[in-house]
Amino acid sequence: MGGVTSRLRPGATVAAGGFFVCMGGIHVGLVSADPEVYGGFADRALFGFVERGWSDVFMAAPAVWGLLLAGFEIAVGAALLSGGLPARAGWVLASAFQVLLMLFGWGLWLWSVPAVTLFVLGARRDWAALCGRARETRDGRPPAGEDARRGAGQSVRASR
Repeated sequence: MGGVTSRLRPGATVAAGGFFVCMGGIHVGLVSADPEVYGGFADRALFGFVERGWSDVFMAAPAVWGLLLAGFEIAVGAALLSGGLPARAGWVLASAFQVLLMLFGWGLWLWSVPAVTLFVLGARRDWAALCGRARETRDGRPPAGEDARRGAGQSVRASR
């Protein structure tokens, strides 16, 4: 009897994808309510070019940039939720986004450092499963405990 293949996406990837889709929706709501709410976001930026760039570029058209930000977050969430290689790209983009947020001030480090840590741990946990590759030991067998999940006695190489 062949092993059972789960169609469920890895849990951390689904959670991160749902989070990003929700955050994109929040930006749509912020833009709809009052795009000027973004005005003070860069006031405590770590570098002057970040504060000036925010003021000169983003706040020149906050509705447009807010919707683009929402679209980016929704796209990252959709990539994570779709699984496979797009989800791997989603993990990289989600982590990079959090690192870039850190440029906006020390207060955001309180959010971004734990977020990046969780994203890296989640990506590490789900990475192999996102492309359908099981972990193997050097002799080609699944690690201890995975035989039961795959079907007794079925090797990883036989399941490909």
